[in-house]
Amino acid sequence: MSIHQTGVELGLVVGGGNIVRGTTASEGGMDRVSADTMGMLATVINALAIQDLLERKGLETRLLTAIRMEAVAEPYIRRRAVRHLEKGRVVLFAGGTGNPYFSTDTAAVLRAIEIDADAILKATKVDGIYSADPRTDPEAKFLEKVSYIDILKRDLRVMDATAVSMCKDNDLPIVVFDIRRQGAVRAILAGESVGSVVGG
Repeated sequence: MSIHQTGVELGLVVGGGNIVRGTTASEGGMDRVSADTMGMLATVINALAIQDLLERKGLETRLLTAIRMEAVAEPYIRRRAVRHLEKGRVVLFAGGTGNPYFSTDTAAVLRAIEIDADAILKATKVDGIYSADPRTDPEAKFLEKVSYIDILKRDLRVMDATAVSMCKDNDLPIVVFDIRRQGAVRAILAGESVGSVVGG
């Protein structure tokens, strides 16, 4: 049974770092606003690819963007997004917040709060949160549970500080897990211990 068949409402916030990262481009000398706009457009390209993949698997989807481009997607309107979710559609959110200087992490938290989501599931390339980067520090310790304050104080870089602060202010838990783990999302939704949980 697929996750969608369980009746869980799914909203996916799509990043664009595999195409262009606004912060990286701006560090290379590009105007920050232009760089961030390119990054937001990159998220739309990825969202279109994911939408195609999901629809070929028989799922009904809707793509909503913070930057208006009606030829390819619906403009983001909160009530419309909620209605799509209620109708059982998988909703993809692209275009970030529609504003420069805000990360995709912040966009994900903003959308989650707006649609009254129960949690943020952040798929990464590691199996959770560590005290340091496990790819470079063999002494890094796995943290199964960690508070919002610890994330910020220890600069653990799970998400940017704005996103973590918004989760804290709205008591929105974050589950960080390895995107490559088979069945990870289904296990998380079933209440199993997967990855690391940020809260409290």
